[in-house]
Amino acid sequence: MRIDFISDVVCPWCAIGLYSLEAAAARIPGLQLDLHFHPFELNPGMGPEGQDIEEHLAQKYGASPDQLAGSRQAIRERGAALGFDFRMEARSRIYNTRDAHRLLHWAGEAYGGAVQRTLKLALLKAYFSDGRDVSDPAVLLELAGAAGLPVPQARELLAGDRYAAEVQAAERQVQAQGINSVPAIIVNQRHLIQGGQPVEVFEKLLRQLMAEA
Repeated sequence: MRIDFISDVVCPWCAIGLYSLEAAAARIPGLQLDLHFHPFELNPGMGPEGQDIEEHLAQKYGASPDQLAGSRQAIRERGAALGFDFRMEARSRIYNTRDAHRLLHWAGEAYGGAVQRTLKLALLKAYFSDGRDVSDPAVLLELAGAAGLPVPQARELLAGDRYAAEVQAAERQVQAQGINSVPAIIVNQRHLIQGGQPVEVFEKLLRQLMAEA
């Protein structure tokens, strides 16, 4: 089953959506997901210094401290149930993710879905579990190497603007489809599922789509 997974690496509900989707697929005998990750920058204009996460969320969504605390707790609990560790106290800033998406594009194009998925999971863990700066070239280079990408080529890519145009074009294509929030999951290039749905919801939808196919 082809899955086009549109997301950002600093989006907690994208991490929840991915882990929920894969957990749902694991419940369905014989189902294998053909994952393709596509870019969606939540903050494409953010500077290299990033922004304090509390300040950012208050400005962008008008969320109060109590609302933010409630959201953090809900995210932490959803992640724990899926085996993903959201250490919200370690995540003090939000960052520009253009370079992370350039690496992901390269990984998928040159090395295939398995390597791209490995890098995607590493980026999510680095940001949400370890509180690392996923716009820092040194961090990105380390994660790329650990995911199996050749380090010299990754270093060269990060030093230039390779794949920047492709990432922007992919984002424009997503927006042209009317997708303006993530995660957005397109199944078999036809069916759109949005949001970090619970495992049971994903399982039901995947079973329905399998039956229809």
